[in-house]
Amino acid sequence: MADVQEIMSSLPDDKIDMIAATSVLQQQAGDIRQNKPNWSSYMTSQMISQEDFACVSSLDKDKKAQAQYLQENPAQCAKTLLNMLAHVSKDQTIQYILVLIDDLLQEDRTRVQIFHDYASKKKESVWAPFLNLLNRQDGFIVNMASRVVGKLACWGHEQMPKSDLHFYLQWLKDQLTVANNEYIQSVGRCLQMMLRVDEYRFAFVTVDGISTLISILSSRVNFQVQYQLVFCLWVLTFNPLLAEKMNKFNVIPILADILSDCAKEKVTRIILAVFRNLIEKPEDSQVAKEHCIAMVQCKVMKQLTILEQRRFDDEDITGDVEFLTEKLQNSVQDLSSFDEYATEVKSARLEWSPVHKSAKFWRENAQRLNEKNYELLRILVHLLETSKDPLVLSVASYDIGEYVRHYPRGKHVIEQLGGKQLVMQLLAHEDPNVRYEALLAVQKLMVHNWEYLGKQLEKENEKTPQSGAPISGKA
Repeated sequence: MADVQEIMSSLPDDKIDMIAATSVLQQQAGDIRQNKPNWSSYMTSQMISQEDFACVSSLDKDKKAQAQYLQENPAQCAKTLLNMLAHVSKDQTIQYILVLIDDLLQEDRTRVQIFHDYASKKKESVWAPFLNLLNRQDGFIVNMASRVVGKLACWGHEQMPKSDLHFYLQWLKDQLTVANNEYIQSVGRCLQMMLRVDEYRFAFVTVDGISTLISILSSRVNFQVQYQLVFCLWVLTFNPLLAEKMNKFNVIPILADILSDCAKEKVTRIILAVFRNLIEKPEDSQVAKEHCIAMVQCKVMKQLTILEQRRFDDEDITGDVEFLTEKLQNSVQDLSSFDEYATEVKSARLEWSPVHKSAKFWRENAQRLNEKNYELLRILVHLLETSKDPLVLSVASYDIGEYVRHYPRGKHVIEQLGGKQLVMQLLAHEDPNVRYEALLAVQKLMVHNWEYLGKQLEKENEKTPQSGAPISGKA
């Protein structure tokens, strides 16, 4: 894992397209740099001290003079900039100070240690001054403060403490869901940085971060945001445990849809990289196999065939296409009808694929739906309760009926899981196909019940003596 971290940390930002030059934050920062505050008036009105004035004036000079002053007076620089963030209230000045800090760190990422060392010496939190700014009303201040927090968290020797980390990741996640957030690229940029650090990945999962990424990707977002959020999924999959759990969030179907629609090479590249990690990184070979089958189920092989016909300048794309094609073809050869069925159910994208209507399949596999504590049956019942898609509801109803028909205790299991009531409710569904399949399923449930009662009656008759016969062996 350390090797992966070193590789990813060494990648230049332009190589991984971490920042969009046209982002709103970058455009505004350019304007703010041109409007330097009048530091003399701040000193004259005693809003800043003489030493703060001397420091900020030196930092406002050309890059060479700035670098020299920083090298000679690191503690003073941290003290002045943090002081001013805490005591200056004017939005325009706060904006300028944040841009100044961000530029200093961007110029040389080792400078984050200046702030960490100063805060440590003072026994103060380096995070608090910036995290507090996340509560401001000004969108630029909030997002530039967030950007600085990301750099302090990822580029220094000290990691964020858990409470601050949880707060920050929750804030980033919430910002992704803000309607028409003009700073969404900046939010994505911060997440891309944070999730390159393995220790921060599980914290992101605990704030339900993966579900949020998937939810946004399943809606219509521009290709830059698509790229950034898929990049976040990519870096998460470098952790083997997360790579194993990833498709429980329906990652493969969502990314397969984007792959079939996207025209941007960089989006294609990053999706293929995620798919490759989902096969390579899990330590459990069975999980890797399930991921392969899920990709086959989601028509990824068709997209790979199309991509093979195109020429790409990026060798990574060509290599990933070849790798995935080989793996998926191998998985198809080993694919049993039950594997295919299980993958389809887990994808929640039911359709009338051949296995559903195969009597042989149900005779041989109905009992296997009981495996892993009725995992597949629970998914089918959940789909009956939550899906809005008439096709999914129709197929799920049919499957439950077939399970009951071919497994002797099926009716009891379905009742225990709450499936019978849900099928009954679908008898009133607006779609005629759903009503029809629900009716068939209900009939199978009832017929099974009558068969069971018939057998019980036969047993009772065997036990009950015929009229006129002696009750015991004695006369």
